[in-house]
Amino acid sequence: MVNPPIEGLLDRVDSKFGLVTLAARRARDINSYFNQLGGGLGHMIPPQVSSTARKPLSVAFEEISSDKILWGEPVEEVAEVDLPVGEGFETDAEAAD
Repeated sequence: MVNPPIEGLLDRVDSKFGLVTLAARRARDINSYFNQLGGGLGHMIPPQVSSTARKPLSVAFEEISSDKILWGEPVEEVAEVDLPVGEGFETDAEAAD
């Protein structure tokens, strides 16, 4: 028996595939967090719920159930970079000549 029930989790995502993908990604993150604890890296997000569950996937399902992890479309950010114009660089007008 899965706790929280799968039917309740499906309301928070768009499909069963989305639920599996979200839970698997978060479970990998939780597993990585516990594996790097002694390494001092500190860039992983710890579990967001207090749980008696021992498996990362169960913790991920509990986080989804409590709305700590939300499903959404990934946003791709494109940073604009100003390249210096000078020796070794051509502007568009100079390249056209």
